[in-house]
Amino acid sequence: MKKVIALADRSSAAAMWALALANILFVLAVAATLMALAGKAHAANPAATCSGADMLARIRAEQPEASAKIEADAAATRNGSGLLWKIDKAGLEPSYLFGTMHMTDPRVVSLTPPAQAAFDASRTVVIETTDMLDQSKLMASLMTSPDLMMFTDDTTLTSLLSAEDRAIVEKGLAERGIPLASVIKMKPWMLAAMVSLPACEMSRKAAGEPMLDVKLAQEALAAGKQLGGLETAKSQLEAMASLPLEFHIDGLVETLKLGAGAEDIGETMIGIYKTGEIGKFIPFMRAAVPTQKSGDAGYAAFEEKMITARNATMATNAETYLARGKAFIAVGALHLPGDEGVIEKLRRAGYTVTRAD
Repeated sequence: MKKVIALADRSSAAAMWALALANILFVLAVAATLMALAGKAHAANPAATCSGADMLARIRAEQPEASAKIEADAAATRNGSGLLWKIDKAGLEPSYLFGTMHMTDPRVVSLTPPAQAAFDASRTVVIETTDMLDQSKLMASLMTSPDLMMFTDDTTLTSLLSAEDRAIVEKGLAERGIPLASVIKMKPWMLAAMVSLPACEMSRKAAGEPMLDVKLAQEALAAGKQLGGLETAKSQLEAMASLPLEFHIDGLVETLKLGAGAEDIGETMIGIYKTGEIGKFIPFMRAAVPTQKSGDAGYAAFEEKMITARNATMATNAETYLARGKAFIAVGALHLPGDEGVIEKLRRAGYTVTRAD
């Protein structure tokens, strides 16, 4: 979509595009929990279709220099290629680490033969959090800290918006069938889950179709495997709440302003995931926003709280399951690559981690 790519050509719009793109990455990072909480707000609509376009294809055709930089940056990203990784350590039975995408898209939920074989051979399946498998337990846990989901004081979503932004939010929500009045007490990261992902994705979720992580957990239980988690839903929401409220508000507004452009981002992310070239996720974002500085406070906070810090938690907690051997550990693919990714953290902890797909 030329209109979407053209946003990055205007310095005044690039910062706003950055917020929207970071917001969508943010939602994808914890979509399992967010969609479990927000998905029921959408009615199932079998007619909902995804119409996003692959932005990388357009960048290759229209911006060859930007495309070359994405490829170069991805190639320089440690562990940027591959979704399935074998984990070995002397005295332990081998385990596997697998990168997921927290979506229900049919192109995402089917495992490749190597990943399926590793899953089948496992005794224990581990996902980011098992909390979202039981809606009643999830809500009971989160109701101990209701302020993670809702404004519990006099604050409302509209009280944080300028008149201009309120009009944008109201219009954007109306287009999605969500009355503003019904969500004015909702924290912006909860609302983000309802607007950042394509209508077809939310419709599949509302119809009960599981995202990949949930599907793996369900199949593990059906096969009599043990099931474990690396985080809690509450800890994920606490990480979101630790980010500046302004970041969430601005990201929500800019995501709604994108309109159909958000579907292009989702389609591009799926395309990257299917190739296994997960090191392209962040270079793609930076290419789409060429004026964004790597030290931008909003994105830096997002990366630290939602990716880097959680990588450390995941790697540490994974060791309990690795010690038992034959574990299949599934985490969002964003957590695998990079010097501070889960793969490198496990290597520093004394494990040998090699690509297995």
